[in-house]
Amino acid sequence: MPLFSFHRPPAAPGEPSVAASAPNGPRRWGRWGRWVGAALIVAGLHWSAMRWIEHAKQPANQPPEQKPPVQVELLTPKPVAPPAPVKPAEPAHVARPAPPKAAPAPAPVQQLAAPEPVLSAATPQPGEPAAASGVAASGAGAASASAPTAAAAAAPAAPAAPASGDKFSVPPTGDLRYDTLVNGVMNQTGTIHWTNDGQHYEMVVSIPLPFVGPYVYSSKGHIDAFGIAPEQYSEKRGRRAADVAVFNRETKQIVYTRTPNSQPLADGAQDRFSVVMQLTSLVRGAPDVYKPGVTRQFSVADNDSSEIWPMETVGDETVQTRDGFVAARHFTRLPRREGDRRKLDIWLAPSLGWLPARILQTEPSGMQVEMLWAGKLQAASAAENNAPGTPDASEETAPAADDASVRP
Repeated sequence: MPLFSFHRPPAAPGEPSVAASAPNGPRRWGRWGRWVGAALIVAGLHWSAMRWIEHAKQPANQPPEQKPPVQVELLTPKPVAPPAPVKPAEPAHVARPAPPKAAPAPAPVQQLAAPEPVLSAATPQPGEPAAASGVAASGAGAASASAPTAAAAAAPAAPAAPASGDKFSVPPTGDLRYDTLVNGVMNQTGTIHWTNDGQHYEMVVSIPLPFVGPYVYSSKGHIDAFGIAPEQYSEKRGRRAADVAVFNRETKQIVYTRTPNSQPLADGAQDRFSVVMQLTSLVRGAPDVYKPGVTRQFSVADNDSSEIWPMETVGDETVQTRDGFVAARHFTRLPRREGDRRKLDIWLAPSLGWLPARILQTEPSGMQVEMLWAGKLQAASAAENNAPGTPDASEETAPAADDASVRP
């Protein structure tokens, strides 16, 4: 018999019994258990999604470090040295050989005077031989004098070459592919369509974005004494109507469809994407100039305004693409004003003919849109891949020959 025993007194007539209230406890805990289980499942799904996003990122290309700019040299826009101004000098060189061809006209006189020195040798007469020899001497003197005269006339034509300026080499025509990433997550493949015939250019950048639609940036114009010269820049984001900026070279004004305002058109002015190819052309022409700390200013127009962009050379870095690691030179746009949150970083690769291997654009909202080199849609020309440094004169003077083999 136990030492202690507890006996519950019987329930009062109006009080519920323990047996009647006992089933409510397990039922209540079962309902809470289902809620807890559902919460754990949702948390597990979120954790799996975050792990998938982390795996989908490209960890090799880290965001650029924010270092304080150390400016070594400031370059401002000035005329470049394109091959076009050299062509007007060619007719002068073609017309120059014509006067020496007409100079041998005294030759018939020399043939008539040739027998007379023979007579003068048999019967030396001081009168006529002197005249004959004088004619022969004058003919020889005229012939000999004509050569220095032609050389003297040709001498001023040689310095007619254009004044020295920035070395400039526009990339040849080609369609370029880029892997696009939005906030580090792999997206669809984007493209850069680039056309250059030596006098005119066109650039169309297409970046697909999920749920929003493609971002399409278009720039077209010509090539002048300051390099790439846009005539019209169009920016279309998703399903929105396109915003257009027109570069009016006659009135020296930039007008916009987004705003009634207009701004002065500066020499060498660019738009947001032509500035990439302008920088590429400058670096292709003189890569040794752009050392770490060298900053170049560009006047750049957006879809509603124009301002100065200081682009600083950061240094040589390594970019990972789908084809492996690529050595590239890093350029970054310095803050244009206090609190400027929009950023632009460009990596130009010498092994790709100094074409962009990586472009990273950071919006004021913090969204990052990245383009990573993924190759060409068509075979590259031999002239583009031969020299990663300064191109030779044949590449600059005859870009149309390269374009014919690569033009889409």
